[in-house]
Amino acid sequence: MYYTKFNTPFCEIILAGDEKGLAYLHLNTGQGSREFEIQDSWELKPEFFKDTQSQILGYLAGKREVFEVSLNPAGTEFQKKVWAQLRTIPYNNLVSYGEIAKKLGNPKAARAVGAANGKNPIPLIIPCHRVVGANGNLTGFAHGLAIKEKLIAMEQRWIS
Repeated sequence: MYYTKFNTPFCEIILAGDEKGLAYLHLNTGQGSREFEIQDSWELKPEFFKDTQSQILGYLAGKREVFEVSLNPAGTEFQKKVWAQLRTIPYNNLVSYGEIAKKLGNPKAARAVGAANGKNPIPLIIPCHRVVGANGNLTGFAHGLAIKEKLIAMEQRWIS
């Protein structure tokens, strides 16, 4: 597995993955519940992530709304279904956990969707920040609510 780190106006970002695709995107905010460790066996290889880094920086600058990155997140089948559904949320749109549960065919699974959302290993590209509570309030975000709020505001500011 390869990795790289780079700074953005929002926070440091750590990417990890291999030829099968990006496995992790960590927003190093120092907040939230997400802990992340670079493994000793991983190889620092910034050039491997050059295109992905460029896409992320373009997104954060308001110049990109869609990512074209091969992904390889590890998770359960249910988590992967939720994450696939998250990728269908358009830029600058918000949906509720319940709406995602309905799209998955189980309207009572909002809490399970929330749990899967919290385990998303590739935020931004799998846009879990676009999911809110049923009442429209910002709810948990593994990297802290402050960055979730900034990402939503950033998308609203750059919408064309």
